[in-house]
Amino acid sequence: MLPVQVNRLTVQEAGDRYVELVRAKTVTGALSPATAEVYARDVATFVRLAGPDQVLDDLTGEDVDAVLLAFARKPDERKKSDTQEKGTGKGTGQSAASQARFRRSVSALFRHATSAGWVHLDPMAASSVRARERGGLRPERRALTREQAEGLIEAAGSPAAPSPEAAEPGAGRRRRADQRTEVRDALVVLLLTTLGPRVSELVRANVEDFYTNDGVRYWRIFGKGGRTRDVPLPDAVAAALDAYLAVRAGGDGEKALLLSWRGRRLARGDVQAVIDRVQRLMDPGRRRAVTPHGLRHTTATHLLADGTDMDAVRRVLGHSDLSTLGRYRDDLPGELEVAMGSHPLLRRRRGQAGRDGEAAPDA
Repeated sequence: MLPVQVNRLTVQEAGDRYVELVRAKTVTGALSPATAEVYARDVATFVRLAGPDQVLDDLTGEDVDAVLLAFARKPDERKKSDTQEKGTGKGTGQSAASQARFRRSVSALFRHATSAGWVHLDPMAASSVRARERGGLRPERRALTREQAEGLIEAAGSPAAPSPEAAEPGAGRRRRADQRTEVRDALVVLLLTTLGPRVSELVRANVEDFYTNDGVRYWRIFGKGGRTRDVPLPDAVAAALDAYLAVRAGGDGEKALLLSWRGRRLARGDVQAVIDRVQRLMDPGRRRAVTPHGLRHTTATHLLADGTDMDAVRRVLGHSDLSTLGRYRDDLPGELEVAMGSHPLLRRRRGQAGRDGEAAPDA
């Protein structure tokens, strides 16, 4: 029997072909554009670390381990202020979550390479480097407590006082008083905190994605992998949506829901700026830094803690598998004590004890 013929592509050639295939999947809806770009970015990093001129089939498990370790030591460029160790100027490296994501991207590349005949054997099978297990979520990804989340929502609903800079002559050129960005900011915070969309889903939202059925407002969310879900809006969120649409400055031809003061669709980074701006209005005692993804954690955590059916929470967040909820479910202070203090199997017994106690004085 003849040995399998392998197309001895370089790492660069294999990476380019794979990324082209991944991006093509966005046309059919098999992958979202955001997911495809994550794969493309990770593959580009792999090509650079492995050596673009290396033959892909020549890479061994040890070579892959060296790439994974090099990525783990690579400073996280998204947070330059946080990745510099005091007094050393050295980065702290990638988080465990980023390392795990990078490994999944490289594994997907080699799975395709194996089926396409670019390698004899998948070297990932011989790789031993794994990201350490997280011993707790990073603070910026941990769910806000109920008090912190309610404080954020209250601050979003309170119009900001004009800053001293805004009152200065010529300040109107930077930001006019009639731009009403605080109404938009309130909607952004309410959608993130109560529905927990991915930030990519939020910035992709169009006005036409919101509709009314039997008196209930819905948001048709276009999620990962071309999947859609229709999520009903709580009354307060629907009211915030109507208030924003009444002052939204976009022209008739602008489809995007969330617009900058220049009338352009908000970018992902703009959403974090909105959260930070609203937080500056909060009582410092209730304030805690949080990312849009941290608010997704907040949604899942408080819905589940309140006894909401897990499948309903899964549909709100847009997951296909219930097991994924474990990543978005964080512990809350005192939650176990509250749960045991109001155990569902003992409620009738406590109610009977209360009635007996009320009758005692008349006995």
